[in-house]
Amino acid sequence: MIDIRNCDAREGLASLEDESVGMIFTDPPYRGINGGSGSVGDGSPQGMLAKNDGKYFAHNDIDITDYAAELYRVLPSPGHCYVMCNLMNLWRFQEVLTGVGFKVHNLLVWHKTNTNPNRWFMKNGEYILFLRKGPARAIYTPGEQTVRRVKSVTGAERTHPTEKPVDLISAYVRASALPFQIVLDPFMGTGSTGVAAALHNCQFIGFESDQEYYSSACQRLLPASRQNSPLPLAGS
Repeated sequence: MIDIRNCDAREGLASLEDESVGMIFTDPPYRGINGGSGSVGDGSPQGMLAKNDGKYFAHNDIDITDYAAELYRVLPSPGHCYVMCNLMNLWRFQEVLTGVGFKVHNLLVWHKTNTNPNRWFMKNGEYILFLRKGPARAIYTPGEQTVRRVKSVTGAERTHPTEKPVDLISAYVRASALPFQIVLDPFMGTGSTGVAAALHNCQFIGFESDQEYYSSACQRLLPASRQNSPLPLAGS
C-alpha cells in the first residue's frame, strides 16, 4: 500500500489515527544557513542557498511546533522517528520534539559527498535526530554505525533541490521497520522515503504540499505501488 497526498503536512497528520504508523522518517523544511554578500569568491552561499533569506521553497512557512506533537501522536510505543535537520536548527528541534514526549536515542550523521559553501569550514554532513516513543527498542540491524557515508544526489539524478539518497533512508527503514509496517514521511518531497519503504516491502504514507514535487513523487512511486499488494491502513 502506498498512500501519497498533495496536502499540507498538518492536514495529512490530522487525518491519521493515533499510533497508526510503524516508523517515521522525514526531512522537514527548516531555515538554511546563509549570510554575507553572496559575491563570488567570498565563501558565502550561492545559487539556491542564497535565495529567500534561508527559505528555499514556496511552502516553507511551517515550524517544528506546528507538527511535533502530531508526529508523536501517530507513532506507536515503542516506535522510532528520524528527523533530519541542520546545525542552526538542531538544538531547537531537540527541545521541541522532546517537549512533546520523544526521547533522544542518538544523533546520527550523514557524511555527504558534496559540500555547502561556507566561510567557517565547508559543511559536508547533515544531522538526523534518532528519537523514540515509549521504552527503548533496539534497532533491527545491530552494529550499524552512527555516521553513514552515502553519495549525495546531484545533477540530472536530482528530482528535488534537497533530495536525500534512497540508500541513506533505506538504512533507517531497515533498522526500524518490519515488512508490511507503515513508514510515514509528512514532508516527502519527490518520494525518496517511499522508494526506500517499497524496497523493504513496507507500506508508505507521504504528504507533499508542492504540486510539482508531488507529481514527481507519483511518477517515482507508481512502479513500486504496482509491485506491492494493497494492504489496509493500520487502524482502519
